[in-house]
Amino acid sequence: MTNSYVLEMSGISKQFPGVKALDDVQLKVRKGTVHSLCGENGAGKSTLMKCLFGIYNKDAGEIKLEGESVNFTGPKHALEHGVSMVHQELNQVLQRSIMENIWLGRFPRTKLGTVDTKKMYNDTKAIFDELEIKADPKARIGKLSVSERQMVEIAKAVSYNTKLLVLDEPTSSLANEEVAQLFKIINKLRDDGVGIIYISHKLEEILEISDDVTIMRDGHWISTNKAEDLTTQKIINMMVGRTMENRFPPKTNKPGDVIMSVKNLTGMYMPSCIDVSFDLRKGEILGVAGLVGSRRTELLETIFGTAHHRSGEIIVNGKSVNNKTSQDALKNGFALLTEERRATGIFGVGSILFNSVIANIRSYKRGLFLSNKKMKGDTQWVIDSMHVKTPSQKTKIKSLSGGNQQKVIIGRWLLTKPDILLMDEPTRGIDVGAKYEIYELINNLAAEGKGVMVVSSEMPELLGICDRILVMSNGHMAGILDIKDATQEKIMELAVKYV
Repeated sequence: MTNSYVLEMSGISKQFPGVKALDDVQLKVRKGTVHSLCGENGAGKSTLMKCLFGIYNKDAGEIKLEGESVNFTGPKHALEHGVSMVHQELNQVLQRSIMENIWLGRFPRTKLGTVDTKKMYNDTKAIFDELEIKADPKARIGKLSVSERQMVEIAKAVSYNTKLLVLDEPTSSLANEEVAQLFKIINKLRDDGVGIIYISHKLEEILEISDDVTIMRDGHWISTNKAEDLTTQKIINMMVGRTMENRFPPKTNKPGDVIMSVKNLTGMYMPSCIDVSFDLRKGEILGVAGLVGSRRTELLETIFGTAHHRSGEIIVNGKSVNNKTSQDALKNGFALLTEERRATGIFGVGSILFNSVIANIRSYKRGLFLSNKKMKGDTQWVIDSMHVKTPSQKTKIKSLSGGNQQKVIIGRWLLTKPDILLMDEPTRGIDVGAKYEIYELINNLAAEGKGVMVVSSEMPELLGICDRILVMSNGHMAGILDIKDATQEKIMELAVKYV
């Protein structure tokens, strides 16, 4: 009789200096099911997966694949046994073709030893046809959207005859219609008998797609339940270990006078924002909504100066400013929290101290040297005021959870004492508990009189924390809604206005 579980992890423990990351954790995934893994950032989900893939050596416990004990020495070893993972941060060779990315490191060969491009094309096409992926295997992968690139990664996993597929935050960058396509592929793989571990902070999606749900907290296994027996509130309560009645903190900010006027702003290089005009007030949280491709990010980048503008004017406190570079923007009182935290936000190999002070480094100069005392003092302020969970200032930021990384970046920008804070997807990939803390930070910044702009793909988030919502549509500003009049339906009506 075959084992009904494709994966059994039992008694898994992992200790790092000063912290026990995993303590007697279990995870059992049934064949042909979607098993969601939930927990706050820092709960141990990533560490558990790294133990599975052999990136970390577990200190205790056993891993079984289809009833047989395994101990993978690395991701390649796991792939060879049909265990694959699609990471939130995609690692692909953007200048090469789709099919080359899928078969990288194992190109089929002709009898003469040359790469068999015909077989590579046909094999890729066969997988795409099976998964109903509409893409040319010969197309350059760098030209694809994020969702299309994710589909390619799933196809790559299938090419290894995968038995177990791990999806890490697969919908964090996807629009609703792209999520529907992803779920269609997931359901097909499930029907084919593949076991799927689904890691996400989007609880509504988890309940929609999952068969089973495992909750982790502080490195411990808390429970495993059938998805049909759960609600979002039950999951939240088990994740955080306490009841969270409200997803958003009470608003204490009071918008006042106009701090920034944007007039007829158009980006230099298309696609970008087109003839956008609006006002931002002191103490206001102005949300920016829109579908993928609506140019929300481009609007913030054009205001900040990392993207040049062709025409238009930005007026701050009654004076015209020209942000040609990020240095200009900093001098003019702006700060920008970027969308891709790992790619353009953190310096992964740098310490908490380095990441905290780097944007304000000139203020620490004492003659030819930097003041260690002042840098340590400011870093401690970031850790304390942002409630960053870290062993020390010397800890590498890449070892922190996503929520704690985000808090460090926010603290970094606050050290520059900005008047206007531009935040692009500030809670992407962050759990509900850490999200609440980020919302409190945003609210407190506005309450101090700063102007805050927040781009978000999550409409409930915008409706929960903002005073007004600016809706972008294909580069144009489709309208601005006061929060008391805003609904998801009204936002969507504006979002498709210029599509």
